[in-house]
Amino acid sequence: MKLEDEQLKLREHCFGAEVFSPLVQEWIRDGNLWNIWVPKAYGGLEMTLSQGLVKLKELARIDGSLGWTITLCSGANYFIGNLQQCTSQEIFNNSEFSPCLGGSGGVYGIAEKINDHYKISGTWHYATGAPYLTHFTLNAEISEDGKKLLNKDGSPTIKSFVIPKTKVRIIEDWNTMGLKATATHSFEVEDKFIHENCSFVYNEFHLPHPIFKIPFQLFADLTLWVNYIGMAEHFLEEAIKLAPERNFEELEDTITLSNQKIAHFADEIEDGILKNMVFNDSYVKEIHGEASNMVKNITRSIVSLFPYLGVKASRKEEQINQIFCDYFTATQHHIFTRK
Repeated sequence: MKLEDEQLKLREHCFGAEVFSPLVQEWIRDGNLWNIWVPKAYGGLEMTLSQGLVKLKELARIDGSLGWTITLCSGANYFIGNLQQCTSQEIFNNSEFSPCLGGSGGVYGIAEKINDHYKISGTWHYATGAPYLTHFTLNAEISEDGKKLLNKDGSPTIKSFVIPKTKVRIIEDWNTMGLKATATHSFEVEDKFIHENCSFVYNEFHLPHPIFKIPFQLFADLTLWVNYIGMAEHFLEEAIKLAPERNFEELEDTITLSNQKIAHFADEIEDGILKNMVFNDSYVKEIHGEASNMVKNITRSIVSLFPYLGVKASRKEEQINQIFCDYFTATQHHIFTRK
């Protein structure tokens, strides 16, 4: 399927960028793409799982950084389902800005409970889209009266928080070979007080919409999987231009099978939601295993092809070189590299 003229122009604006231009950022806002999963009542597009996955793959095919950034940031806006209603209303029904959430999945700080507030300090890594965010999400260990709180099993008590960018200092340390415009910088919070209403827990949802009945790990696996497929489709597109005489059947078949599998899973999940299906751990692990294996197969196919595409494919001014660098930067995400 060929890209439309608007998408090709967008690809040109993304090429070589270390940060999205005002034009690209405006295009994202005009399309309301930060809010793919957000309910219409909160100003979002309220896409179904299938619709959203198709859109994210399309964006990744246009440009790796574009797809990755919108996937991770719209995935953080997905936390509207976890937030307390007063916080959701304050962030998403505010006409002063178009909300864009993002942050870190690591536990790199401490939140000291003081009455109905938390005093948060720490430095968190890998906040995709840091310059574009209006709010940052983070995980922190909870302490009270100078002691860390523990769960019944002895593990530290951890909560997630959403805080406005005004309470954050961005540390510009994203220096990778690819996905440059994702600007996945670290950030620091130093003794900032946050009301307990801004805390939330993964997989505890407060909104009834179907999308929020999906376990977060399952949601994360599927939304990232389509990014690898989209970048692979873009790679194939450019590779055929460089070496039309070569056989690309292996990569084509792997992409086709990936698309079939993810469409099947999306339909199955949506049908399961209608039937009030409980997505147990074995089902989540099944899809995680399929996603991991298919991404590995895509990776092997790209690696096997790259040496035959000529010196041109190694030049930084070529699209295929950026796609290659974007793809293999994306493969370092922990979600599909866990042993």
